[in-house]
Amino acid sequence: MPQAASAAVLRPAAVVFDNDGTFLETESVWSRAEEELFRRRGLPFLPEHKLELIGTSFVHASESLERFLGEPGGGPAIMEELVDLVHRELDGEVPVMPGAERLVEALRARGIPVAMATNAARGFAEKALHRAGHAETFPVLLTAEDVTDPKPAPDIYLAAAAALGVDPADCVAVEDSPTGVRSAVAAGMTVLGVTSFPGIDLSHAHHRHPSLEDPALWALLGLGDD
Repeated sequence: MPQAASAAVLRPAAVVFDNDGTFLETESVWSRAEEELFRRRGLPFLPEHKLELIGTSFVHASESLERFLGEPGGGPAIMEELVDLVHRELDGEVPVMPGAERLVEALRARGIPVAMATNAARGFAEKALHRAGHAETFPVLLTAEDVTDPKPAPDIYLAAAAALGVDPADCVAVEDSPTGVRSAVAAGMTVLGVTSFPGIDLSHAHHRHPSLEDPALWALLGLGDD
């Protein structure tokens, strides 16, 4: 577990954002779809289910849902059903997490490049960003489909740093899930964990914040006056 880093200003070469629950408020989209998936089977969707699913890859989510729903071997069909439900939910409003737009704008104003690294499929990520009005915000967008091993492996964050032409050790990653935090830490990045769901364990992040609006997060990135 990384120890809490000092409060010195980080001055990163680049900042890489997770998407669901970090930049976009799409965890609620997934939650509504997951609730419907369980409702169809007469089962409650509980907080402990959500905590296990947040930020995970499709493979891990498939395995978890097979167990939760009592459908061994049914993972591919379950995930196909869930993805269909999620895309239906995306036809509605897709809000941005509080402070996310202002933070990205402030970073870009300082000449700090940004990228997105998400464990979601490309189709979902692109549709969600388009619905939120941010189709062009991230010049580098990497999804689980772009790497051999998605989060918690470091591949996607290493690929993001390579695409930006910077050393991972000089990058900051912003994450809201244990899976994502482990991925970015393994890639050698400094990780800011931002809480998006009660009870989520972000203890492995170097710094932890209640939201992207936290003044301490802004000060840490050298944006305190913005």
